[in-house]
Amino acid sequence: PAAASPSSARAVAVAALGRVARVTALCRALRLSEDEGDEPGWARAREEAEAVLRELREVVRPLQEPGYGEALRRKAERARKRRLRLQRRKHEARAAKEEEAARAAEREAKCIQEVEEKNREQELKAAADSVLSEVRKKQADTKRMMDVLRGLEKLRKLRKEAAARKGVCPPPSADEAFENQVESLKTLLKTRTELYEAEERALRVMLEGEQEEERKREIEKKQKKEREKLLQQKLEMDSKLFGDPAEFPLAHLLQPFRDYYLQAEHSVAALIQIRHEWDQYLVPADHPEGSCIPPGWVLPSLPTNDTWATAVR
Repeated sequence: PAAASPSSARAVAVAALGRVARVTALCRALRLSEDEGDEPGWARAREEAEAVLRELREVVRPLQEPGYGEALRRKAERARKRRLRLQRRKHEARAAKEEEAARAAEREAKCIQEVEEKNREQELKAAADSVLSEVRKKQADTKRMMDVLRGLEKLRKLRKEAAARKGVCPPPSADEAFENQVESLKTLLKTRTELYEAEERALRVMLEGEQEEERKREIEKKQKKEREKLLQQKLEMDSKLFGDPAEFPLAHLLQPFRDYYLQAEHSVAALIQIRHEWDQYLVPADHPEGSCIPPGWVLPSLPTNDTWATAVR
């Protein structure tokens, strides 16, 4: 019937209970009047009780219509399922929000880590430049001295040509002494240049080695954090799938199931067999009738009915 709704049934029940309480009170009044021999009072109570009973029958008449109970049960079941759906959607929305917040925190942590790595690289570069600055200063001084020698050679050549135009020629011994002195200085500067270059290469190798060690330490630190994070995720997932290890020790009756699901980690033959069974269902990512194999465990969804929820609890 169209009137078979939880709200209308609730209103009928409230009205019926009120009249039942009234009838109960009138029944007590009837017994009291009978015990006291008050016939007029007994008659009034009886008439009032019969009137209330007629009202009660009129109130509960919708409940006696054919199919009322079944229709009410169906509507109540639909309302219960709707509440469960709303609760499930609310839970899913909250879980999605928490997951998005976790991803945002992870992205922020990654950005902070990248900034820290960049700052560390700049600090290492500044330290390397500071260590190499002294060697570069020595190399610059040596280059400047070489430029001075070349300038002296050019100046002497120009003065020698000017003197020759005036008919003045220096003795060959003077040229030889000047060339010997310049060659000696060039050899000395070349030796110093090679020495400074070797010192720079050694410092660069040492600094690169230190920077490489620092990068390795940072990579190992990052990998350690990733391993700890993956291990924590695995423990949480195992706890959802197999129960809390503190509550369910290895000797618990769930251990055979755990061994079954983890057999591929201990047996190559089991791994091949499981992969063969999985490969039968490989489909492209855009396949309309299937999806790719998930990278990890598929966690169970929330209960959709009371029976399932009771079993989970």
